[in-house]
Amino acid sequence: MHGPPPATDDPPVSAEERLEAAYRASGTAVLGYALRRAASREDALDVVAETFATAWRRRADLPPADDEVRPWLFGIARLCLANAARSSRRAHRLGERLAEAMTDVVVPDPAAAHEDGAQLRLVREALGRLSAEDRELVTLVAWEGLTPAQAAVALGIAPGTARVRLHRARTRLRAFLGTPDDVQEGDRDH
Repeated sequence: MHGPPPATDDPPVSAEERLEAAYRASGTAVLGYALRRAASREDALDVVAETFATAWRRRADLPPADDEVRPWLFGIARLCLANAARSSRRAHRLGERLAEAMTDVVVPDPAAAHEDGAQLRLVREALGRLSAEDRELVTLVAWEGLTPAQAAVALGIAPGTARVRLHRARTRLRAFLGTPDDVQEGDRDH
């Protein structure tokens, strides 16, 4: 005899609720899966986060049977691990290409920046007295080695505006630091 299914008092369970239950039931297993396969703990945690973010986006594809959800999550985690490995390889290759391209570029030694802590503190305090926009302009030119025109592009302002603001900001910095007006940092792009 075929008829309607027997009535139950339980309301239907949504895909969101099933996925939350799957996270509680299988989250640790997915983490273990990722930890055994990822290069580092941090990579494994990223894979787990991406796995459940992907599962959330694809929650409509959640298998109907509860015993199929865990393997489904492992399948997503496997693809996330593969994506992470590809990204890591790409980043490594990019790093190698950048290193080859920058063989003649002098990279400042980070330790040297901290050798004279008192002077650095004074400079940071003086920079702190500038507006955020002027501070960014000055540091792009002085610390990052951009020309005023390049800094203008980075800041989305006209090159002439950048040069005027840079001149005024340097004047204020010299006043804050007590540096004579005849000591000036040379612009490379007037």
